[in-house]
Amino acid sequence: METKVILFGASGHGRVVLDILKTNGISVAVICDDHPKVDEIAGVPVRPTPEVDFQHSQLILSIGNNKVRALLAQKYQLPFQQAVHPKAVLAHSVQIGEGSVIMAGAVLNPDVIVGKHSIINTGALIDHESQIGDFVHISPGVALAGNVTVGEGTHVGIGACVIQGIKIGKWCTIGAGAVIIKDIPDYAVVVGNPGKIIKYNQPHE
Repeated sequence: METKVILFGASGHGRVVLDILKTNGISVAVICDDHPKVDEIAGVPVRPTPEVDFQHSQLILSIGNNKVRALLAQKYQLPFQQAVHPKAVLAHSVQIGEGSVIMAGAVLNPDVIVGKHSIINTGALIDHESQIGDFVHISPGVALAGNVTVGEGTHVGIGACVIQGIKIGKWCTIGAGAVIIKDIPDYAVVVGNPGKIIKYNQPHE
């Protein structure tokens, strides 16, 4: 039986992922959503999750929220499809985990590793030997210098900059436009230039 591709999430992020797949000539059978607000997106039907048959399918979790993607990846033990825009620039040695999405204009330089179910958003720059954990979101216009580590579940906000060799912990929130010049511990919320910790996220169960 032919394998079908399903998107989970009919949000704005889902629209971008759908466009990437269509640009690559990959057909999407259906988009499922727990609380659908539309019946279709770009000609693809949107259905409530209980109505969707996940058998013989490959799935992309097209949801921007990192915690929700982590929970759904644990729930659905299925093969996961990648989505890489043809106008992203990836060095030959880049490694990308299952379910991850690389958007248009992103640049990933040699020996970058991207984990599972992560989002490298539009125009993000990730320099050599950086490591991006599972369930991470690197927002549009982010610049990570070489040898940067970003831990599981962390969200790096739009336009943030991180100097070389920095280690950012898991489930952190890096504010929009923040400039990170020191290592960041797990769960920290960081804003400003230079980046300062203003509070901590609750540990993710």
